[in-house]
Amino acid sequence: MLNLLYILPSLVVGFGIGFLLRVYLGKKSLHTAEQAAQRLLGETEKEIERKKRESLLEIKDQILKEKNEFERETRERRIEIQKLEKRLLYKEENLEKKLEEIDKRDKLLTSRERVVQEKDSELSEVLDKQKKELEKISGLSAEEAKTLLFQSMEKEAKVEATKYLNKIEVETKQIAERKARWIIASAIQRTATEITAEMSVSSVNLPNDEMKGRIIGREGRNIRALETLTGVDIIVDDTPEAIVISCFEPVRREVARVSIERLVSDGRIHPARIEEIVNKVKAEIDEIILEEGEKACFDLNLQGLSRELHKYIGRLKYRYSYGQNILNHSKEVAHIAGIIAGELGADVEICKTAGLLHDIGKGIIIEGEGGHATIGADIARKLGLNPIIVNAIASHHFDVEPETVEAIVIQVSDAISASRPGARKESFDNYIKRLDNLEKIAREFKGVEKAYAIQAGRELRIIMNSEGTNDEEVRGTARNIAKRIEDELKYPGQIKVTAIRETRIIEFTR
Repeated sequence: MLNLLYILPSLVVGFGIGFLLRVYLGKKSLHTAEQAAQRLLGETEKEIERKKRESLLEIKDQILKEKNEFERETRERRIEIQKLEKRLLYKEENLEKKLEEIDKRDKLLTSRERVVQEKDSELSEVLDKQKKELEKISGLSAEEAKTLLFQSMEKEAKVEATKYLNKIEVETKQIAERKARWIIASAIQRTATEITAEMSVSSVNLPNDEMKGRIIGREGRNIRALETLTGVDIIVDDTPEAIVISCFEPVRREVARVSIERLVSDGRIHPARIEEIVNKVKAEIDEIILEEGEKACFDLNLQGLSRELHKYIGRLKYRYSYGQNILNHSKEVAHIAGIIAGELGADVEICKTAGLLHDIGKGIIIEGEGGHATIGADIARKLGLNPIIVNAIASHHFDVEPETVEAIVIQVSDAISASRPGARKESFDNYIKRLDNLEKIAREFKGVEKAYAIQAGRELRIIMNSEGTNDEEVRGTARNIAKRIEDELKYPGQIKVTAIRETRIIEFTR
């Protein structure tokens, strides 16, 4: 208890002393913090003043620099303005001088114009007098004299124009002929196609004459079956060990020939076996036709043509025209057209395609109506080919007008392939008739004394009357004859028309 009485006052005194010490120390630390803050504030104010002075100095330097730069630019501009003012002043002085000169020239021209007008009126009076005198002397009015003068000038102008036209025509023909010869020679040189003679009959060799009887069959049933199934005429005559197959349709003729050869080789010849063999051969021929069409396209590097077109192309393998195989002819036309198109800058692929297809109408000419060009164009149109190709096929024999340069290339290529030496065979009657027509056309023109078709109809040579014509009229006659031949006759290639006019003076000694 006594301990508690001693401890409590001690604790109270201790807490009091602690509180007093804390108050004292707090006041002391607060005083120290205030002093530190005042010191820091003073230093901050000094630093701000220093920064302010530095900024002011920098601003003053910048202002001074800008002022100096402005004064320099102002001086330079002032100098430039002074120069411009001097130049303008100089130009103004020159302009005033030129205006004075123009005024002087204007006055001079005005005076000269007045003099010219006076001279013109005097000249008009003199011309009127001279015109009246000329009318009295010539007995013609001014209009009549003018008409005569114009007629004379017109005649002279026509003669000069004809001479100039002939000169241009000769030069153009020389250049064009030289270029055309080079292109055509190059095309022909790079193309070679063999020619096969045309025929409408096929002969089948037999091992012996006894085989003829077996082919005919009892009461002719075998030969009737063959003719019915193949659509050909089989001729069994006195020719030893051979029979003849006659048909204008070459595919049917080929089917019949192969079928008979197989029947002879097999030895079993009766209607059922004949039908079996004929059906097999037809399928094989159809396959050959397709392969030939595909091969032709492959050889020409033509892609994208349909299977149906391949069949139309392959059928041409068995077609002939004037002794020329149509498929070989079509491939040759495609080659030539491609070469010419490359030289002329035309579409090579279109020309090659049109060249290969231009005669496909001949493969079905019996099945359609109209010419082969029209039929071929209809086929190409139905199969959705390019309209340029359709027009080239339709116009290659001038049934319609060519619309593009590619169509003209096909016409030229077809003519080259058909007219090159050895390409076609022509009957003697047709050959003579063509020569007669050429000479007949030439003799119908005024001034032509004689006409000769030479070089197998490639050239028409004309002898003109030397007294009733002049050189310019001869040129016109030759041109008109060539134009009429183009309009009226059909011919492969081109025909050269040569007109000759000469004067011969003959004297005899006595």
